[in-house]
Amino acid sequence: MNTLDNEQMTARTWFEELRDLICAEFEAIEREAGSSAAFDYTAWDRQDSSGEHGGGGVRGVMKGQVFEKVGVNVSTVGGRFENEFGKTIHGASEDPSFFATGISLVAHMSNPHVPAVHMNTRFLVTTKRWFGGGADLNPPLPIEEDTADFHGALKAACDAHHPEHYGRFKKWADDYFYIPHRKVHRGVGGIFYDHLEGDFADNFAFTQDVGRAFLDVFPRIVRRRMNLPYTDAEIAQRNAWRGRYAEFNLVYDRGTLFGLKTGGNIDAILMSLPPVATWA
Repeated sequence: MNTLDNEQMTARTWFEELRDLICAEFEAIEREAGSSAAFDYTAWDRQDSSGEHGGGGVRGVMKGQVFEKVGVNVSTVGGRFENEFGKTIHGASEDPSFFATGISLVAHMSNPHVPAVHMNTRFLVTTKRWFGGGADLNPPLPIEEDTADFHGALKAACDAHHPEHYGRFKKWADDYFYIPHRKVHRGVGGIFYDHLEGDFADNFAFTQDVGRAFLDVFPRIVRRRMNLPYTDAEIAQRNAWRGRYAEFNLVYDRGTLFGLKTGGNIDAILMSLPPVATWA
């Protein structure tokens, strides 16, 4: 992989810093619950299709009392897309060279009153340069207060940069995080954006604010709900809902496909899958 330029290094450094902040906060929540759970980090390397070193990443996974399973991954990879896949990627139809760096997070919670969550932000370079990402809340038992707080935090991050960001990116999330064969959304939404091109500093600042908004709001929701009592029936509902979450990630999720098509680490790619799920 080629030496990183200033923009690539700036984005990579932020994603790794955000990983450290999020993991520390999640471990703090486990301590508050009386758990000693901590993240286990595994580094991985990628070989490009050309045979050259193609970057790599670090997979972080914690299995605790509050977080039944949470994965927080960072990766920085580059090389050339194989076969026809490059033609499906923005800016790579004629030149298959690419660079990608980002953070990806999925948390599956023990208490069914605590929503599962996904967050991902990334910076990609082909013949074009752009940011993408977003976050969405996935409660097995939706609570309006939590939904409102989550959307409120993301809206504030969007509104600080452009008055149309939230409306546009909320709709994009509603359209994207949808399971067509079930005809249901996989959660209560959030924001999703892609191909955010133009001024690097402005788009990077927005992407940072999305990460900071997530770091602010999700731990508050977890602390609010993690000690609520629950029933066996509610656990069963959580597990059935997780089955649909798994279906989306395996059938429709772009990040899963990108990781598999570019030779990423299989365990890191599939860390989004829940530890337990059921299908009736």
